[in-house]
Amino acid sequence: MALTDITRREVERAIEECDRLGRDAFLKHHGFQPARRYLLSHKGKHYDSKAIVGVAHGFLSGQQPLAASDFSGGAAHAAGLLKSFGFDIAEEHPVTGLTVDDLVHRVTHLKVNRSSGHRALYQPIALLWAMGRALRGEPRLLPWSETEKALKTLLERHGARGERLRPDYPLASLHRVGVWALHDYAEPVPTAHGDAQVRRWFDANQPLGGLAEPLYELFRESEVTRLAVIDELVDTFFDGLDCSPLLNDVGLVDLEAADLTETTERGSEPWLITAAEYERGCRLVEQREAKSQWERVSRTTQSPRRSRAVRRLVLGRSKGLCENPQCTGQPADVTDQKHPILEVDHVMDLANGGRDHPSQMVALCPNCHAVKTRGRTRETLRKTLLRVAAERHNAMPRTV
Repeated sequence: MALTDITRREVERAIEECDRLGRDAFLKHHGFQPARRYLLSHKGKHYDSKAIVGVAHGFLSGQQPLAASDFSGGAAHAAGLLKSFGFDIAEEHPVTGLTVDDLVHRVTHLKVNRSSGHRALYQPIALLWAMGRALRGEPRLLPWSETEKALKTLLERHGARGERLRPDYPLASLHRVGVWALHDYAEPVPTAHGDAQVRRWFDANQPLGGLAEPLYELFRESEVTRLAVIDELVDTFFDGLDCSPLLNDVGLVDLEAADLTETTERGSEPWLITAAEYERGCRLVEQREAKSQWERVSRTTQSPRRSRAVRRLVLGRSKGLCENPQCTGQPADVTDQKHPILEVDHVMDLANGGRDHPSQMVALCPNCHAVKTRGRTRETLRKTLLRVAAERHNAMPRTV
């Protein structure tokens, strides 16, 4: 085994295989983990440098791909070899040991400065913009000039608490906690402290940047997580503000209609969700619920807060069928968005102490919903549905 036998030709064949299989399948097939630090940048896309070199070895005559344990992926080995062939190597922010859930937690627990007693909007505006890009499948990484222009426009329109036109400041903070990736820079990234230093660094280095890749993929693929994170950001940072113009500008308004028309691996039932999505969504909903209890006194808006993520969780749990065990039939048709004709309902009204949580909500066909709301037997049906909601929630598979 000798890395020095590999040429650019074998590397390009490994890149072609990664493009054909997709990153996750490529890594799984060859037994590699995602790159912790060094990424190969090629034609606007990024690849795990060590995995590419290991697979490239298998394209040498009479050789097999190398296992991850056979060699080092560091700057002096795999990454250095790729650089010698003229490839650009991007250095990802080190987030060793952080899971996707860790990164989501960092997004929903942002530490921001306050102005006049309110949380500054720099970071949430930047994150919502990036989430909209992920939803539309736009490139994860952008040159600094494009990022700066887009975020300046949003800060000018929606910086309702005196935010200056300074996109560099929030991105330095998000990068510091591993949420925002920066590539192709020569000098160490400064902290978000030191006003002039941060501006000078971005202007001088012109980095390529965007959401950390695990977050980008999660926000692109999981509607439940996306809705839950948007709910959390809006509730935490935009209390007393109408954020609908901002959500409209970043493409995050009519999510349910937009998402369900996409072609997904779930085929004709794109509203279905996995056990992992259900579990993560419930954790985020419960986190939001707990926070709202101790923040309620200080909130400007006192009305109960309804979560779109919860409705999506219940719909996915229902498998497209009315959850009333006494249902005598429901529409076999679906909506234009391939949505089952079901209405997600709180068994107990929020105003009467009910929870905005899947354990107290059900998906009902229009007829059963009408009976539950104004039928003569509604009180008996409510008791049945409250039991069913808890049973359905508790029966959902849990990830290990």
